[in-house]
Amino acid sequence: MRIDGAKPAVAGLAAALVLIPFCLLLVVARAPADGLDARAAAELHAYALAHPGVTRLLIVWTNVFGPWPWRVAVVAYAVWLFRRGATRPAVWAVTTMAVGGLLGAALKLVVARARPLLPDPVALAEGHAFPSGHALNVTLGAGVILLLALPALSRRGRRAAWAATCFLVLSVGYTRIALGVHWVSDVVAGISLGLAMIAATLAGLARWPRDRRPVEPRPARKVGTR
Repeated sequence: MRIDGAKPAVAGLAAALVLIPFCLLLVVARAPADGLDARAAAELHAYALAHPGVTRLLIVWTNVFGPWPWRVAVVAYAVWLFRRGATRPAVWAVTTMAVGGLLGAALKLVVARARPLLPDPVALAEGHAFPSGHALNVTLGAGVILLLALPALSRRGRRAAWAATCFLVLSVGYTRIALGVHWVSDVVAGISLGLAMIAATLAGLARWPRDRRPVEPRPARKVGTR
């Protein structure tokens, strides 16, 4: 992964821009759930009750791509990179996941937003609602792996990787709303925070000294004797 020139400034600007909607969502989270949050929760809950097969699939999907699988995947990738001498991207990957996860957990405690309270719930989750930990971690995990893998992919491979990453983030976010354990604004906030975290740590990575490969000594020239 290479970051140079104006890219640190772009990453910092991206982080600031992404935090703007997040701050707006933070205000929404402080108010009683209404509007889009309430309507989506009611409509998707009715659909989940009427389609138990789809609900079971959503539960499997949300567990397979939950926070811990992403944490394990990123740490495993970072270990592989570290062993290959790529210290900077390895540290960046682990730091982004760890700091992002801790920040999300702290915000849950500060905001203390209650989860949707629905009749005959199809799924249960512990803790507070805002921001969605699943949405945050899938954004962090999939985003980190995507950015680390992009340099090795062809143009077609990059398009496929971007599409797969977007699908994973949106689909996991959808499962949290459809299963009635998060409001729409919780999921949007989780994705926004994840994007801001990646952009901010990318800006910090640019200031990290580059990895230096050991220089192999040149073979000594033979000096003929006369």
